[in-house]
Amino acid sequence: MTVKHNHEHDCGCGTKQDVVDQARRRVLAGVAGAAAAGATAVAGGDALAATPEARDAYADPETPGLPQVDMQIVPGRTALVVTDPQIDFLSEKGVTWGVVGESVTEQGTVENIERLFIAAKAADMPVFISPHYYYPHDHEWQFEGTLEKTMHNIGMFNRKGPLSLDGFEGSGADWMPQYKKYIEDGKTIVCSPHKVYSPAQNDLNLQMRKRGIDKVILAGMSANLCTQAHLYELLELGYEVAVVRDATAGAKVPEGDGYQAAIINFRMVANGVWWTDDAVRRIAAGA
Repeated sequence: MTVKHNHEHDCGCGTKQDVVDQARRRVLAGVAGAAAAGATAVAGGDALAATPEARDAYADPETPGLPQVDMQIVPGRTALVVTDPQIDFLSEKGVTWGVVGESVTEQGTVENIERLFIAAKAADMPVFISPHYYYPHDHEWQFEGTLEKTMHNIGMFNRKGPLSLDGFEGSGADWMPQYKKYIEDGKTIVCSPHKVYSPAQNDLNLQMRKRGIDKVILAGMSANLCTQAHLYELLELGYEVAVVRDATAGAKVPEGDGYQAAIINFRMVANGVWWTDDAVRRIAAGA
């Protein structure tokens, strides 16, 4: 059962439940026909490693036109950062599955993020979570971008408030269940929430600098939104960043394939673009 935010008179967010329900139906019906078809085909199934078809569809050019760079893992200076490892993005119960489900399934995103958690924990590598939460006061914003408006309308990542976990367990804002043992182990740093896409408004940079981190292995959701925005912000702050390309995914909508857009930009600006297999080997070797 999907746990919904209750937009009643005492909610305080100003969004009525009928508006949320209508928006949810639009998203879950599949804004893009292909996404809806992909979601139907895999509903109830486990995520697998990136499919051969996906690897071919998003393959790197045989002859790159840009200089090829890479990032080396240095123990004590390198961390795993995961953006939005939450139900609303990664579960068929989440409010965005109709548009991200096909990409999540193609890339094996759910499984690959867990493989990164396992590898990082085994190597005693610091792990940081940059989550996305909306509180009732966030629904009072006077202007929004297209996807901000969409997320607010469908109740995505909603919580009762910054000081309350009432209704959090199992909601769309909660962690994917299989990740909880890694995130809630008392060692993982869960940062304050980012509010739009990048970590400009949360404490991720502060938390990493205080621990001497200057290299980041980046994964999570969603590829061309929060993950890409984190990449750009961290690069501007002087970090080296390698993105794990099949530990993220993007929406497929009439406006375009978000994952494809992100991969192009990852290639152009990141210090490394790795597959999960490669990242796991590198983390183990660098321990």
